[in-house]
Amino acid sequence: MQIFKFGGASIKDADGVKNLASVLQTTGYDRLLVVVSAMGKTTNALEVVIENYFNNKPELQSALQDVKKYHNEILLELFDNENHLAFKKVKAFFTELNAVLNANKSPDYNFVYDQVIGYGELISTTIISEYLNSIGIKNNWIDVRELIKTDTFYRRANVDWEATQRLIGSKLDTSTLNITQGFLGSDPNNFSTSLGREGSDYTAAIFAYCLNAKNVTIWKDVPGVLSADPRYFENARLLHKISYREAIELAFYGASVIHPKTLQPLQRKEIPLYVKSFLNPTAPGTKIYKDMVLEPWTPCCIVKKNQVLISLSSLDFSYIVEENISEIFSLLHLYKMKVDVIQNSAISFSVCVDNIYNNLDILVHQLKAKFKVTYYENVSLYTIRHYDHKTIAQIETDKTVLLKQLTPETVQVVTK
Repeated sequence: MQIFKFGGASIKDADGVKNLASVLQTTGYDRLLVVVSAMGKTTNALEVVIENYFNNKPELQSALQDVKKYHNEILLELFDNENHLAFKKVKAFFTELNAVLNANKSPDYNFVYDQVIGYGELISTTIISEYLNSIGIKNNWIDVRELIKTDTFYRRANVDWEATQRLIGSKLDTSTLNITQGFLGSDPNNFSTSLGREGSDYTAAIFAYCLNAKNVTIWKDVPGVLSADPRYFENARLLHKISYREAIELAFYGASVIHPKTLQPLQRKEIPLYVKSFLNPTAPGTKIYKDMVLEPWTPCCIVKKNQVLISLSSLDFSYIVEENISEIFSLLHLYKMKVDVIQNSAISFSVCVDNIYNNLDILVHQLKAKFKVTYYENVSLYTIRHYDHKTIAQIETDKTVLLKQLTPETVQVVTK
């Protein structure tokens, strides 16, 4: 088996769907599983639906209509006949989504989020599957929620590997082309779960691990893994080869081309990962595999926007010791803060976090009971692997540096 993953940017319109088909015709699709994200910005649009469901009911149907219209326009460009089965299947999903919203009794935002958000993937894969069938590329459409089982940590669910491997091994026909959704799973009660934003890459890795796949290819709108995001950094270079270890470091620090969890299952079974351009499918792209030296050797720059820097000091000038740090991390865990940088001295402790779940206010309130607390919102965290002084200077120019931390391989700078 080979595993392909196509992200939302690659299928944002009808031409993107046709290009996906062209990639399959170019590369071949024997014994292939294709993992697909929601189309374009559908996930963002469904987040608006969820927000309106909780806080602006009068706008709910309008937000849903925007999502329907977007997909209907793609359907009309792909299929000549509005009686095609694809229209009926997509309509059925929107009917089901409405029923989910009407029947829901849970006040838990994260639970509702996961019941709604996956319809983007369910619809995108249905459209693609039906289009491929219509041009003679026969395939099976698979509901990934029947194969990937997770716990109930909604919006960032943890995979039940034993159950998942058993289901994939027993239910998936590996002799043909299969189309399935990224990002999704289901809990023990069969409620939908999601694996975190950008989790479709992780889905591809899960299938690769369970199927002992030959390789995984992530198809992007860039030629491969770049040394920096060209939207924020000049002179980004294509990295031809990266080791698992280096790629895991880059992913941990926030490199957007690879989901942080994606590489671990691939590394365990030494399955190569390729990152290639869906605009140029015959180009070599980037290969990620074991024991590879970074090629070319160059500084790799990552930026994470909209972070929060929290600085704590003891109220009585006593040392910040293990007991204090343990308590701080218990609170960070309780309020689901993703920690990206830690720095401490005798009487102070600073941490840069991702406030994914919007729990900052309650966290700060709890911390103020025992510490003096200062925090800065909307800061940027820059990470440079294999840094040089020129690259650091470029990042710091015209910015206020709030925190800086260097190790032999990596520098991290928090700026305002």
